[in-house]
Amino acid sequence: MTGKDIFKIWAPSGARWIEWVKPVHFAAIDHKYEEQSNYVCNFTIPKIFYINDLKTDTAAILDLPGHDGIEEGLALAKLGFRPIPLYNGTNEQHGAMPLVDNRTIRKALIWGALELKDLKIADTALPVFLLDSNRAHGFRIDVSVFDNSWDLYGQDMPSPEYFLENGINKIIVRGEKIQKDLAKILYNYQKKGVSIFFTNGYEKPKEVSVKKPHRNIK
Repeated sequence: MTGKDIFKIWAPSGARWIEWVKPVHFAAIDHKYEEQSNYVCNFTIPKIFYINDLKTDTAAILDLPGHDGIEEGLALAKLGFRPIPLYNGTNEQHGAMPLVDNRTIRKALIWGALELKDLKIADTALPVFLLDSNRAHGFRIDVSVFDNSWDLYGQDMPSPEYFLENGINKIIVRGEKIQKDLAKILYNYQKKGVSIFFTNGYEKPKEVSVKKPHRNIK
């Protein structure tokens, strides 16, 4: 498979929400070596404890480190969600050390495509958006380190109006905390009537009130 083939599995024609799938990592996949079995066999689909069944009014955001969101996204896909990768970090220059390790994310996207192609997910399935919580690691210890950290912006996700028009008025955020860039987006959702719930993955999601971010937050 080429990167384009893998992208089409994650973003199949006719499915809802696929316009938000980020193409950056798929464009970087080299089928000459990335498809080898040793690149796709070290991932597992975990058990999910915080969502037992599919709600027609609820979307999810997985803000987890590295490839963890892809693994957990596949677990939710088995429940009927449509996983939407939002990974938007660039690749490091040859020989450079990156701030954010995107290599395992690319490998997991290949593995995930092999899992997804055998799942029957409805075109109208609810979305689960996948993020790398390491994205904002912007501290350069040396000038030779390649800064490929990235931030999440409002245009990277559907508007609150779009969610509401499609019957979604609740969003579950799964992570260690609500990061600053995501908080700005969630605050806007909250203002427009979308309820925000949070879980660490072990406890039942609880509704939270997202505070207004400071102006200097991107």
